[in-house]
Amino acid sequence: MTEAAVIRVSAVLAVDDAGRLLLVRKRGTSVWMQPGGKPEPGETAAETLARELHEELGAHVDPAALEPLGTFTTAAANEAGTTLIADVFRTELPGPLAAAAEIDAVTWMHPREFPQHRLAPLITEHMLALLPAPARRGTDGDNPASAP
Repeated sequence: MTEAAVIRVSAVLAVDDAGRLLLVRKRGTSVWMQPGGKPEPGETAAETLARELHEELGAHVDPAALEPLGTFTTAAANEAGTTLIADVFRTELPGPLAAAAEIDAVTWMHPREFPQHRLAPLITEHMLALLPAPARRGTDGDNPASAP
């Protein structure tokens, strides 16, 4: 019996004043997801996220400034049959932000736009409930365009 694959990551929930969620798309994929990534040996979840935000977007964030929101389990967006365990943090990310490393595109997307895009299960299953109420308005949390 083989063990199911598990990926552990840190991810950010960043929402701008217009209620849009910061999302990225990795090179060679079609699924939008939250910025973040896998830990290096010895890193805390917050240190991982601060490093990843710098590497992927050029953002400078103090790990102590990240607000922990919880640990969430769901299906990985780009690895079939893999479970994702994500430590999610809230922070503000003032611009400018630019795609770097394995990131192909960066966008701020309002939840009303979600049905027109493929989104990571972490967003559709867990993050909608954590968005500020005005941003959630107009969404029902059921996104037929979400990634399998």
